[in-house]
Amino acid sequence: MTTKILVTLGPSSMSEKVIKDCEELGVDIFRINLSHTALENVGPAIDSIRQWTEVPICLDSEGAQLRNQVMVDECVSFTDGDIIEIHFEPIVGDARNMSFSPPGIARQFVAGDEISVDFNHLRLRVEEVLEDRCRALVVQRGTVGSNKASDVERELELEPLTEKDNKAIKIGLEKGIRIFALSFTNCLEDVEKMHDVCGADSSIICKIESRSGVENLESILSAADHILIDRGDLSRKIPTEKIPFLQRRIVSIARSHSTPVYVATNLLESMVMHRTPTRAEINDVVSTLLMGGDGLVLAAETAIGEFPVDAVRMIRNLIDETEKWTPNASIHELI
Repeated sequence: MTTKILVTLGPSSMSEKVIKDCEELGVDIFRINLSHTALENVGPAIDSIRQWTEVPICLDSEGAQLRNQVMVDECVSFTDGDIIEIHFEPIVGDARNMSFSPPGIARQFVAGDEISVDFNHLRLRVEEVLEDRCRALVVQRGTVGSNKASDVERELELEPLTEKDNKAIKIGLEKGIRIFALSFTNCLEDVEKMHDVCGADSSIICKIESRSGVENLESILSAADHILIDRGDLSRKIPTEKIPFLQRRIVSIARSHSTPVYVATNLLESMVMHRTPTRAEINDVVSTLLMGGDGLVLAAETAIGEFPVDAVRMIRNLIDETEKWTPNASIHELI
């Protein structure tokens, strides 16, 4: 099977020129990330992409994840010892107030919970639960913007699809979208619910990015059309040093089920700001391909990066070089 290239669209790439350039480089799927796309923009985004290309579109759900909500700006600073009010209903956050999504999820917080926001950029500890809010202490200072992935060190009760997901999927189906990604797939029942919502003729990419998803991998694979290893969110639940080995095991198990497996997060992260990647990133991408990855997913590199087409071109070149590689290749052939 030819290695797939999945490109996330965002402010840096949502234009006719960039999308056509990516199409020429052999992009297989354009991804719309619902975690960073307002519901009212989903339909217009699909319409625009369809005007510019026939490459299939994937709607990627918000899924069962905790995020902080809108902040007053993208650089709100918190200091050790600050007291923060965590409101149960949505508010615009500032240096003393915050809320989380899905709406009302903070009602599940209890005293003693430690909340990590944006990969430990900020840590809060719930000190007191009141009628309409929690009171929390900043135990690790940091700077936080809007809509950042967050974690509590225990399982919360979260539905596999948010209200926004359900509405966006309906829009997508009405516009002919037939590829959907289920974020934070935790168990077989999540996949079955996604199939019920999206219909039998839709293709479901199940994203493995939680401990539960890893533990229930075999049953998820029995119903998934594809899986996607999101190394970033997975590393919020599992120590980072274990991720390379877990990636190899998941790829191996997926291939034993003949289920295509894609890999995402930090493939060419340096290209968000620079025209060329690091040597370590190049080696990581090639290693992922050689271990059997069926597809590569560009996220920030193409959604908000300064060089989206260059990032896609680099992935294309690395795939081409990997497909030419054999263990018997001579030094002369390689250079």
